[in-house]
Amino acid sequence: MTFVSKLFMKQLLTASILLIMSLLGQSQEWLDTSLYPFNNKYIQLNAGKMHYVDEGGGEIILFVHGTPTWSFLYRDYIASLSKKYRCIAVDHIGFGLSEKPNNFDGKPESHSKNLTEFIEKLNLQNITLVVHDFGGPIGLSSAIENNERIKRVVLFNSWLWKTQDNPNAQKIDKILNSGLGKFMYLRMNISPKVLLKKGVYDKNKLSKKEHKHYIKPFPNKASRQSLLNIGKSLVGSSNWYQNQWEQLDKLKSIPWLILWGTKDEFITMPYLEKWKNQLPNAQVHLFDCGHFIQEEKTQETIQKIDIFMNEN
Repeated sequence: MTFVSKLFMKQLLTASILLIMSLLGQSQEWLDTSLYPFNNKYIQLNAGKMHYVDEGGGEIILFVHGTPTWSFLYRDYIASLSKKYRCIAVDHIGFGLSEKPNNFDGKPESHSKNLTEFIEKLNLQNITLVVHDFGGPIGLSSAIENNERIKRVVLFNSWLWKTQDNPNAQKIDKILNSGLGKFMYLRMNISPKVLLKKGVYDKNKLSKKEHKHYIKPFPNKASRQSLLNIGKSLVGSSNWYQNQWEQLDKLKSIPWLILWGTKDEFITMPYLEKWKNQLPNAQVHLFDCGHFIQEEKTQETIQKIDIFMNEN
């Protein structure tokens, strides 16, 4: 074999390895470890390889993200609260540093099954569950199924009831199921590039470097399918949400903390009123910010969670 052919084979092998790592969600050249200074862990689930972080010790806080985010959303919470608690944050299959298999349907009910499998494989007990956005129905559904493992719930802006009668949800659903919606999600990567930023009320609270960490996990059309699939499930999984809502009694007796952004254009104040009616004993704290409270009111909400843990 000539020197040129050997060099070519070496380059081909390197490219192949990088491609495989990328497909497994392990190509992280863009990841700034000063912002996300955690040990990356992986667990093989039936649906694919899931990335998660597991930092600290003590009582368990399990962080569950929505779309188009990943465990990076909770980076400051993990860094701070892991000094006193065991902080675990997952990346749903198809998101963040997890595998993005093309045969996974990406519905919230499927993500919930993955979360349940994760909880059972790690045998997590006495969990304080933290949920946000689509992570609400995903996490709470798993919590309903595993209610004996759940000790407390912290709820950021989210929902858990039917959406098919909601006019705004219907408009979004119509766009997402159109050719234009598919183009915007798969070709333009509009969800993390545009919609995420729209969910931040004070744009100064999300730097370009931080915003990049929400964009980079979705480098190509194939990797963005998870964003489109879960978006279509806003209305597509309406009956499933309602079914979970009707089983919420299984979690009503435990302490709840609701941290709510009042300037959220997606999940608005009427959603909060529905939660308050269903959970009259929940602690509720309002914040003058948008949908992504974790980026705008970081230290304030970390403090509320810490107090909540100590009180309960």
